[in-house]
Amino acid sequence: MRLTQLFPHTSPRRAQAPAPVAPVAPSPAVRVVTDSTACLPPSADEPDGAAGGPVVVPLRVLTPDSELREGIDITPAQVADLIASGARLTTSQPPPADFADVYRRLAQDGARAVVSVHLSGRISGTVDAAARAGQRAMLAVRTVDTQTVAMGLGFAAQAAAECAAQGQDAEHVAARAAQVAASSRTLFLVDSLDHLRRGGRLSAGAAALGTALGVRPILTIEGGEVRLAQRVRTRAAALERMLDLAVQHAAGMDRPGVAVHHLGAAQRAGAAAASLRERLGVEPVVTPVSAVLGTHAGPGAVAVVVVELGGHTH
Repeated sequence: MRLTQLFPHTSPRRAQAPAPVAPVAPSPAVRVVTDSTACLPPSADEPDGAAGGPVVVPLRVLTPDSELREGIDITPAQVADLIASGARLTTSQPPPADFADVYRRLAQDGARAVVSVHLSGRISGTVDAAARAGQRAMLAVRTVDTQTVAMGLGFAAQAAAECAAQGQDAEHVAARAAQVAASSRTLFLVDSLDHLRRGGRLSAGAAALGTALGVRPILTIEGGEVRLAQRVRTRAAALERMLDLAVQHAAGMDRPGVAVHHLGAAQRAGAAAASLRERLGVEPVVTPVSAVLGTHAGPGAVAVVVVELGGHTH
């Protein structure tokens, strides 16, 4: 498949303008910024960042001749198509200029402080880019390295934004983001470990161990890095075991937040969500994995995230 078939209006790599940010309505004095790997569910009726919710800064998917902002220039489904066509993709963090633009716009809108909540610094340099931009911002910026990804990050950003909407200060908002992120467990299955290994997100030794004897690896985020959690013989058994581990993590939680992600595996993700709904009595958030995360996980990936959203007062 030629790239021009998928992206007929794509400009060459380099010289990409900072991601546009929709105007935000008057909102809390503290605003929350996150990045596109949070895999937040799309809002049906509000622009990005409206009503004081998290403002999302996109990461990039790089093709041999283009730099594409996820959620703007490229979708998870297009990533799956490109990988299936044999394209070699890489990814990149947003430049500090993108964060600087967002921080400036929020300051102009009346914000006095920003809490910038991002995916693990051991996986991406995004949080460092946010921190560099924050050093030169017109308002105070606190960065939070959540040491996680996907809705482990997304739930943390949403919970932080809820605190900000209640009038809490930046210290409280940042602490809430860190609290939710620390409670998270992210588990995922991939059809092949090659994408993670090529992207430098999994060591060759761990990749070899994960595929030894044809077993199906269950992966997790631990200490901010991708780790092998368990090995199971078949895909079906691996999915069931992953759900068991998620339910075990949720045991005893006051108010678990649950999410299911996938790349080109909607049927399996739907079955996983139905099982978790029945076993936990919670309605899972179901979204495709972000284009950037999908680039490293590959088609067929399914992930489950569980966090604790209870036990907090303002």
